[in-house]
Amino acid sequence: MVKFNTLLVRGGDVHDNDTGAVNVPVYNSSTYPTRNSVETLCAELENGDRGFAFSSGMAAIHAALSIFKPGDHVIIGDNIYGGTFRLVNDFLKPMGIEFSEVDTRDINAVKAAITPATKAIYFEPVTNPLLHVSSVKQISAVAKNHDLLVIVDNTFLSPYLQQPLDLGADMVVHSATKYLSGHSDIMAGIVVTKGKELGERVYLTQNAVGAVLAPQEASILRRGIQTLNIRMDRHLENTQKIIDYLQKSPKVAKINYPTIDKTSVEYKIIRDETHGAGGVLSFELQPGLDAKEFVNNLNLFVLAVSLGAAESLVEVPAFMSHFEIPKPERLKMGIKDELIRLSIGLEDISDLTADLDTAFAKI
Repeated sequence: MVKFNTLLVRGGDVHDNDTGAVNVPVYNSSTYPTRNSVETLCAELENGDRGFAFSSGMAAIHAALSIFKPGDHVIIGDNIYGGTFRLVNDFLKPMGIEFSEVDTRDINAVKAAITPATKAIYFEPVTNPLLHVSSVKQISAVAKNHDLLVIVDNTFLSPYLQQPLDLGADMVVHSATKYLSGHSDIMAGIVVTKGKELGERVYLTQNAVGAVLAPQEASILRRGIQTLNIRMDRHLENTQKIIDYLQKSPKVAKINYPTIDKTSVEYKIIRDETHGAGGVLSFELQPGLDAKEFVNNLNLFVLAVSLGAAESLVEVPAFMSHFEIPKPERLKMGIKDELIRLSIGLEDISDLTADLDTAFAKI
């Protein structure tokens, strides 16, 4: 079997090309191989048995959670993507599926949340926006002792930095809009499963609900995946340089990134279970400094709540991605008004630091 970096470029071949074209053609047909190609490729990259491509990340997450029925209980991380939070609380709970929110960094808390009705544990290995880290290995070990499924949202890291199925998980989901695509030009979602029975359950949802990825978007996603390794290396390189820059600023009170403290448990998890912590970081301005004024004086960083693209993005969680959460609850979560989140892109690092210089000078 070829290596990972070769799979990125050459994987997913459906052997349905009589023209000699280098890439899989775009078949503008509802049931033909363009989508199958990217599904096969993603299954290969995650070392899974079956892949499924959806029209958005939320469609993929919905498919992953739709395998449960009323009366089932699912343990979820207490700091999950806002769209997942809405899906759980506004859609799935009213249907009779029970959820318990747990800090998945605390293995004892995970164990304590297990009930006779528990069917699965769903979490993000690296959370947004505080970059908290949970161990896929440890959670998977607990799950296997209780015959539970483990579902991992691997959007932040991508299969280039972590392959959760190899660490004991049963299912991986991605908002492929982010790093897998990498260019802010499509919306897409991916689910990869391990085992025949689980794959059939996800396929039932994909087939019945129909939120599938269209051929053109599937082709664009496959093209983006071909450069995942090169992009992720640059994301990591630029992220570390931005951290080095921020550590020198007297206007920065704290930086959130798992590899800064080499003595921490979270650093050890990153070292043991991943090939890097990704291209997102957050930092707090000193108390009293205005985060909104800071981001409004940035020119190169684009104000947006997304991540994982070629361009660098910035957001203020308290007033954007987490605005709907009451301030007392936000503060309990550690999300202060001074918190700023950056998704570091592929630009020249000197241009990025110059842009930050300008914003720091204005506050």
